[in-house]
Amino acid sequence: MIHCFVFSQELAQRRTTKLMGSRFDITLVAKDEATANHYIDKAIEEITRIENLISSWNPSSQTSKINNNAGVNPVKVDQELIDLIERCITVSKITDGAFDISYASIDKVWKYDGSMKKMPSKEAIENSVAKIGYQNIILDKKAQTVFLKLEGMKIGFGAIGKGYAADKVRSMLKAEGVTSGIINASGDLTTWGKQPDGSDWMVGITNPLNKDNIFSWFPVVNAAVATSGNYEKYVILDEKKYSHIIDPRTGYPSTGILSVTIFAPSAELCDAMATSVFITGVQTGLNMINQIKGVECIIIDDEDNIHTSKNIELNKTQ
Repeated sequence: MIHCFVFSQELAQRRTTKLMGSRFDITLVAKDEATANHYIDKAIEEITRIENLISSWNPSSQTSKINNNAGVNPVKVDQELIDLIERCITVSKITDGAFDISYASIDKVWKYDGSMKKMPSKEAIENSVAKIGYQNIILDKKAQTVFLKLEGMKIGFGAIGKGYAADKVRSMLKAEGVTSGIINASGDLTTWGKQPDGSDWMVGITNPLNKDNIFSWFPVVNAAVATSGNYEKYVILDEKKYSHIIDPRTGYPSTGILSVTIFAPSAELCDAMATSVFITGVQTGLNMINQIKGVECIIIDDEDNIHTSKNIELNKTQ
């Protein structure tokens, strides 16, 4: 769900398409429509390439090969995938496991389709996360292999893949000479350059309970922003709301937060940290973000209070 709206007085060429199971809005500033469309085509090719590399839904992807050989054999992969997994492990360490790409190993004991009428048992919840643990992802950088130690263990890039793709497209297009644009991957948004009129690209942060109401706006200059929310997908048991965002360390849904917006140099980092803050909670999340240079956040808790990291000033709108 997109919670960030980009405003421009004169938008350049824009195309919306579905990639990686999500909506991508690609906006580029170019000298003419044909040039912009040429580079949008190249952006779509790059996102498709990344999806074919990291998608666990694609049985021929390198990620699927890693998962299929869990507990059996290391799998030789592209250096690009080694580097991505290594960065994911670094984020896991920073967040004390709140972010973990082996989350894909979870057994889905929480149902959000209306069929769930009572809490899963404690044993079922504990068993659901038994094979999660970034410590069991073994990288051999010399041999260029990835090995998952536990049979049945899986990795997946659902919490970081769209941001990674947006970053890769931005880098590629800048290298090709495209001076300005926005890649918006269902709310994982990255920008570079300026709007056609020379002003900064602007992003409006919405109230998660009223998506037509923008409570603050920010310039996003050669940077990225991502918003994660839990207000649409949840289950109510014994009058308590349980979100769809599960803590990979415990198997229990996160509580207390409605939405998290992260600003950072890269969309990949925004993506990962938004999920992590959701899971760690308001105070731990703010403390964590305040220690990471160049990263800021806005949190809306479940009582509709707004919390910000130390270097953000809200520009209130009417």
